[in-house]
Formats: sequence, structure tokens, C-alpha cells
Amino acid sequence: MIGKLTGTLSDKNPPQVLVDCNGVGYEVHVPMSTFYNLPEVGARVSLLTHFVVREDAQILYGFENAHEREAFRQLIKISGVGPRTALSVLSGMSVTELSQAVTMQESGRLIKVPGIGKKTAERLLLELKGKLGPDIGVSASVAHDAQADILQALLALGYSDKEAAVSLKALPADVGVSDGIKMALKALAR
Repeated sequence: MIGKLTGTLSDKNPPQVLVDCNGVGYEVHVPMSTFYNLPEVGARVSLLTHFVVREDAQILYGFENAHEREAFRQLIKISGVGPRTALSVLSGMSVTELSQAVTMQESGRLIKVPGIGKKTAERLLLELKGKLGPDIGVSASVAHDAQADILQALLALGYSDKEAAVSLKALPADVGVSDGIKMALKALAR
């Protein structure tokens, strides 16, 4: 029903913001990724929204871009995943990271998000497979199979997701698994 809000940012109190649209203040729940990119209070802001009507509440969820909103909508379609859990997932990882985790079927990355257990993570991976489009995340290909193996090896060696992802970006696209692991380890050792 309400698809977009444009107005003045009146208040920021994570994970909620107040957007004043011509004298009407809308309370909007936003993921932390959107929250960190908001301007200062008093500035003009525009958020894409998703309106949830429940028996006991009517809640607006706001997003910086269409990819975040689409990922949120895909998440809440999954049985057992409500808007709060979806917001938590999008606060804990970017849409690109979520798409990569789904493409590579990495439940470990989802389990790190507060409120997501092993069963929920596995259900998310199963339900979201093929639903987060290639324009949102990573397309599955042979090169990505090698990169997925390299990433798994780095994570198994105790490197964080962020360190492993940064070292992967520095690798050539057509690198093999063993050479890629060696090159990534050399880069991480610096």
C-alpha cells in the first residue's frame, strides 16, 4: 500500500527512524545497512517501503534500494521467517553477501546472524536458491565454484568472512583452487 516515503528525517533511533512527510511522521523500521547510510537528522530522505499489517500492529519497513526491499520480501515469504528476522538478516549481512551465501550454500555465514539457527539457515538456503537474481548477487559458474572452494578453505583456516572476501577479490578470475589458496594466503600474510 505504501511503497515509498520521501520527506525530512526527524529522528534516528536504531532500528527505527521517523520520516516527516508534510506534517505526518511515519515510524519506519530499517536494516542497519540502510541506517548507516542515512543522512543527518533534518535532511531530506527517500526510502522504499514494505507495509505489514498484522492483527495487533501496522508496521512500515524501509530500505535504501530496491535490491534490499526485494531480498526482504523474499525472506518473509519463507515459513518461520517474519519481518523482524528478515530485518535481522539484512542488518547482519548485505544483499550481495546473502546472495553469495545462498549461491554457495554456506549456512555458516547465516548462522552468525542473531536469531538464525542451523535449521533456519538451512531452510533459508533451500528456499532462496534461485530467487535472488544474478543482478543482485553472484551468478553460479565454474569460476565461482573455484572461488567458493577457496573461500571455504580460508574460512576453515580461521580467517573471517571479510578477510576471505577481500583476498578473493585480489585473485584473477580464472585461478585454480590450489593456486588461489596459495595466492590468498600470501596476500593475507602481508
